[in-house]
Amino acid sequence: MPYESLKLTTPTPILSWANHELGHEEIKMAKNVASLPFVFKHVALMPDVHLGKGALVGSVIATKDALMPAAVGVDIGCGMCAIKTPFVADQLDGKLKQIRKEIEAAIPVGFDENKDPDKTVSNWQGWKQFQELHSGVKDLQGKAMRQMGSLGGGNHFIELCLDTENQVWIVLHSGSRNIGNKLAQCHINTGKHLAKLAGDRLPDPDLAYFVAGTPEFDAYWRDLQWAQNYARVNREVMMARVKRIVDQHLAGGKPSKPLLSVNCHHNYAEKEVHFGESVYVTRKGAVRAQTDDYGIIPGSMGAKSFIVKGKGNHDSYCSCSHGAGRSMSRSKAKLNFTLDDLIQQTAGVECRKDPGVLDEIPAAYKPIEQVMANQSDLVEVVATLKQVLCIKG
Repeated sequence: MPYESLKLTTPTPILSWANHELGHEEIKMAKNVASLPFVFKHVALMPDVHLGKGALVGSVIATKDALMPAAVGVDIGCGMCAIKTPFVADQLDGKLKQIRKEIEAAIPVGFDENKDPDKTVSNWQGWKQFQELHSGVKDLQGKAMRQMGSLGGGNHFIELCLDTENQVWIVLHSGSRNIGNKLAQCHINTGKHLAKLAGDRLPDPDLAYFVAGTPEFDAYWRDLQWAQNYARVNREVMMARVKRIVDQHLAGGKPSKPLLSVNCHHNYAEKEVHFGESVYVTRKGAVRAQTDDYGIIPGSMGAKSFIVKGKGNHDSYCSCSHGAGRSMSRSKAKLNFTLDDLIQQTAGVECRKDPGVLDEIPAAYKPIEQVMANQSDLVEVVATLKQVLCIKG
């Protein structure tokens, strides 16, 4: 399905790849962003678009000489990592429960952190810049080191999946943990304070922005890039641990060689060239899909996930959706579904089946097949995956 241009009176057009009607609050949020003077050309809404903070989750916003910290979001660099292993489904027989136990023992989830940072973590070059980050996080280096290689909570996950050829994949979803959140909050607060001082009449206080060339913009850009790198390495550290456990069970501990590796952000900002102009592109719940870019679009823990290759569609600023997107809030999911529903909807998946993950029940998400159909002009499917093991944050 190609996009439609929403019939809204905004200074900047809004192009949408969603096939569902936006609710009142969603339309208001889209209009707020499209009314800002520094927004470039048009705003692109992905098929999984839904309410966020300041800007819709599933929106791609290109800007000239300005950035909105709340539009990037608080989990800076949140994204996905996947590897295609040389192993096949039969090799997992009878081993899933033990593999799950070992992964859960090796990778802290929720608010937990590693007892001590391992060598890979302490050797990361990024620590050299830590003292240059916002003064509000100067006491957090020890915590940031212990949290690198931890999953976090909410919809973050680690999965073993099978593709249609019965090949085993390892897939995980996580971001920049507490340190990214703290950095984001520091800069969001600065932006709101500046807007108040300047008497800016913003349509939403969460759309406070920094102007390129100012010390505040430079400080945010530096911290943003650092947190995005942290998030990427965090996923690599976890992936290496999961891979070691899988290799132990399926190859007697001999290190296997991945057949394909993908690591992509879906909450971030970068400087890119679009329509012949250099702009800042903020992808809030969207994946870069330039020609031949590999991306990962997960469904819920009871649905399919997809490894995709970008088609370089410039109308979407070379982007695609970052998942199925929630169709129901966490609190509503807990009210609407029971533990029996969760057990039924995750049949055949080795995972937790308790009230603690009820808000992540598959039915709380949009149907991933519909989301994929809506973006056939943005990506091509390289592999279709179905999970057999899932660990939730």
